Amino acid sequence: MDALVLCFCLALGLIHTTEEKVLRQGRVPPHIVFVMVEDQGIGYHGSEIHMPVLDQLAGERVKLENYYVQPICSPSCSQLMTGRYQIHTGLQHSIIHARQPLCLPPNIPTLPERLRQAGYSTHMVGKWHLGFCRPECLPMSCGFQSFLGSLTGSGDHFSFQSCDGTEACGFDLHYGEWPAWELSGNYSTRLYTERVKEILRGHDQWTPLFLYVALQAVHTPLQAPGHLLRNYQTLGHRPLRHYAAMVSGVDESVGMIVSELRERGYYNNSVLIYSSDSGGQPVSWGCNWPLRGGKGSYWEGGVRAVGFVHSPLLKTKGVVSQALIHVSDWYPTLLSFAGYRESDSSYLDSQDNQWPALLLNLNGFGIWDTRVRAAIRAGDWKLLTGNVGDGDWFPPQTMPGGPQQWKGMEKRRDQRRKSVWIFTITADPYDRADFAYGPDDEEPDNTNRKARSKSTC
Repeated sequence: MDALVLCFCLALGLIHTTEEKVLRQGRVPPHIVFVMVEDQGIGYHGSEIHMPVLDQLAGERVKLENYYVQPICSPSCSQLMTGRYQIHTGLQHSIIHARQPLCLPPNIPTLPERLRQAGYSTHMVGKWHLGFCRPECLPMSCGFQSFLGSLTGSGDHFSFQSCDGTEACGFDLHYGEWPAWELSGNYSTRLYTERVKEILRGHDQWTPLFLYVALQAVHTPLQAPGHLLRNYQTLGHRPLRHYAAMVSGVDESVGMIVSELRERGYYNNSVLIYSSDSGGQPVSWGCNWPLRGGKGSYWEGGVRAVGFVHSPLLKTKGVVSQALIHVSDWYPTLLSFAGYRESDSSYLDSQDNQWPALLLNLNGFGIWDTRVRAAIRAGDWKLLTGNVGDGDWFPPQTMPGGPQQWKGMEKRRDQRRKSVWIFTITADPYDRADFAYGPDDEEPDNTNRKARSKSTC
């Protein structure tokens, strides 16, 4: 059976075959815990950073190895919340800045709104970053019954001071719609974890629960408490020590959440989904090696994300799914878990099954201008156009000198005067062997031949 079918069908499709069967047996639909982390490039693929919990949880159930998100946070989160591509929500260009009068369109149904209609309690902890310019833009106006977290991005992890790139700064930690001044001084990852535990302790287990945990880690500023930093005293660079400690803090947080699920009796009827919102940010020590590029780009290192599904409802263990999955697909998939049926799903850009193609970005419709920043993956192929971001490869900073076998690889050589790239991603996940030619290319040249000969994984 296809690994995606295992992931999407076994997690209720085969176990709770239909909504009617669930009701007839008196079973509660599964509790859903969705953990979204920021800018995590490293994840259960081998690293000097300690991630025992994530390694174990991912290895025990379903790893998503062809899982795509957007290269920055607001577009990725908007697609999770709506099941629609960002070209339909006006969020395809950038993040939502602190003083920008923009938010998730209030007329589009959100995932928590639909889950509440299905009988779920819905709670959010962590970073929203989908707008706050009007009351109807806030999390509790978009379907969540409670909210503790920040409304903007990149705030201080201890003081919760957030600045918009100018002299304008403010306190950004909110409980519901009000500032939570009294919680300043706590480390964000630990604070959010304690709030999750508080929700689990006070919730009625016989009511299905949707818990959206959007950790700000490992986004800058790179900050971590002392007990996590002590594990990395031997790493040479101070920023790298803080980055590694933040990743370990995420691992510790997920471990605490799973322990609480077990202790409070939720675990056996729960589905835990773990996802990064983008690739890692190399300038902030994030690592996507050996994928090309990073956060902010449409190279594989910017949009192929860490993701897994863990649930005791999945009886098959150790599955590695190569199926094509996009962050927007969680919207219909989780509604299917909940037994909710959309009366009209034609407005969605997602589905709870395998996509033959993923549109990663497109700015407008009509004639496709190749100068416009856009990306699409269809089956084995990936097409990029326009300025798709920094195309360097960034070796792991923890490896002195980087891996020797990649010493002579290209460094953005193919971005000069080019606006079209074509790759066979299944054979060449590193975006190296370009099948499109720019104005200065001689077709076919020896460089491209050599690159193609080395592209097979």
